[in-house]
Amino acid sequence: MTTTTSVMRAEIGEQPAALRDTLDALLPLAPEIEALGRETRQVLFIARGSSDNAAVYGSYLLQAHSGRLATLASPSIATTYGARIDLSGVLAVAISQSGRTEEIVDTMAWAADCGARTVGVTNGDGSPLAEAADLALVTRAGNEVAVPATKTYTTQLAALAVLALGLGAGLDHGELAAVPDAIDDALDRPADALDAIVERLVGVEGAVVSGRGMAFSTALEAALKLKEACYLHAMGLSYADLLHGPIAVVDSATPAILIAANSGPTLPGTVALAERVVSAGAPAYGIGGGSALAGACDLAVPAPDVPEWLAPISLIVPAQLITERLARSLGYNPDAPRGLGKVTQTG
Repeated sequence: MTTTTSVMRAEIGEQPAALRDTLDALLPLAPEIEALGRETRQVLFIARGSSDNAAVYGSYLLQAHSGRLATLASPSIATTYGARIDLSGVLAVAISQSGRTEEIVDTMAWAADCGARTVGVTNGDGSPLAEAADLALVTRAGNEVAVPATKTYTTQLAALAVLALGLGAGLDHGELAAVPDAIDDALDRPADALDAIVERLVGVEGAVVSGRGMAFSTALEAALKLKEACYLHAMGLSYADLLHGPIAVVDSATPAILIAANSGPTLPGTVALAERVVSAGAPAYGIGGGSALAGACDLAVPAPDVPEWLAPISLIVPAQLITERLARSLGYNPDAPRGLGKVTQTG
């Protein structure tokens, strides 16, 4: 394992502070979120890339805890097809780290023109997205230099947790406020399990990353990080989709990385999946899931013990650390993956 430091690793370590600053800035906006909630019935998320993975979390969170239908938009319906849809009663939530991705800004404007109220979730204070939205939830991640999103992603998740609270989710504000300290504690733990998983991932060409429910968003984001920084053929799949056929790709050369909160309704199924993977002769590596998932996997990294509704904010941190370590072990620079920039424009 190389000991060279990276900007990505430094920014991973900045996440607790970024989360505290973001929560301090956004929790006071709850009354404004509530006002928008009174005018709307359902939520439409508009995003791409890591922000789209954050939107998956937001969709599960709102539907499970606020009683609102939440769906993911297809921006090309607006930008390519130019279709008109009745979006009255819809709260369109556009998510962009920079706030400058034209497709996302244009799709939010289209949603407003179709009758939606709008919220912009961005780290770009004063960005086109923030300026155009009815309400801007501006995260406080600070400048992010490494191309793979770390602190901008977790602060997006925190913003969506605040959004859920404002839209009527009967959840504990204090549990959300405790997440930064839990991540701080996790970053201080010995890295033996992380390093052991990284050593086993060196040399593999592909991996399946799976989670269910709230953790599905983390599986998608973890797979994206492994593709971006390590050039690994990583597939992010839900537990259910994996069982519907693609599980055949998991074998001795294609490990499964299984992600779960330490408690909650999806944990037993994730443990059962780990047992099935191992019984088929394939490696299974766990992130989170407490002692139950650890006992079913070959290796596992513990995650902070936070409630399931907040687990994605903390579960992604071990995946980020694995990605950063694996990239360096493979001789890649995790800060500047080939072919990628901080702002991606899509036509």
